[in-house]
Amino acid sequence: MPQWQGSGSSGAPRLVAGARRTAELIPADARVTVPVLDADGEMKAGVRALDVLLENLRLTHEALAGIDDVVITAGGDCGVDLAPIAAARKRHGDRLTVLWIDAHPDVYTPQTLPSGSFHGMVLRTLLGDGAAPLVPERPLAPEQVILAGLRTGDATEYEYIERAGLRTRGVEDLDRVLDGLTGPVYVHIDLDVLDPSEFGSTCYPVPDGVPSQRLVDLVSRLDNVVGAAITEHAPSGGPGEVGESEVIRRLGAALGR
Repeated sequence: MPQWQGSGSSGAPRLVAGARRTAELIPADARVTVPVLDADGEMKAGVRALDVLLENLRLTHEALAGIDDVVITAGGDCGVDLAPIAAARKRHGDRLTVLWIDAHPDVYTPQTLPSGSFHGMVLRTLLGDGAAPLVPERPLAPEQVILAGLRTGDATEYEYIERAGLRTRGVEDLDRVLDGLTGPVYVHIDLDVLDPSEFGSTCYPVPDGVPSQRLVDLVSRLDNVVGAAITEHAPSGGPGEVGESEVIRRLGAALGR
């Protein structure tokens, strides 16, 4: 899903190529490309390109409606995961756990993020608190979410995390996400969770991230993965891209095992 309008970065258009390259590297029985719009869109209700995001969301729901299998979504900005996670929530109900692996919490609201960049609001929207047209019919409950790999974010985000009681794990205690984890799991991976020395092709790299092999090992130990996404790949033609492609290939293999 080569959506880029949810990102606030000047390099956001690179997410289009990143989505396509990511999809090529993930083993799959079939590949479906969501025909997302390629337009800037308009700022409405505090969300940049809300009109485009709504149409992309509709197109994604249409694509998912014809698939009865585990789906790995290749993004694109983090907003590509809105429809797949909502679909997993509808199918698996309260038993679903969403493992949100990201350097950023993504729990802003239109009122707390002046740029209106939706990729910083995705998880909060899935939890039922966001621009009304984007909030899913059955939002996640806070106890269904684990945030992992966090090492940056705004004070308002961490205030919400504490108030809502969301479980969090940083880089050092990342493996603890497995403690007591049972039932169906949806895995969201924003590649900026990785250390930029190993994977720098993201729009918002953050120092002191997770080593790639450690993340691959963690993902390979997950049971009952019912869906996943790999997002925010923004290649720029640098010399390290061969190694970065190998990281994505290994993550895809671990998710689809």
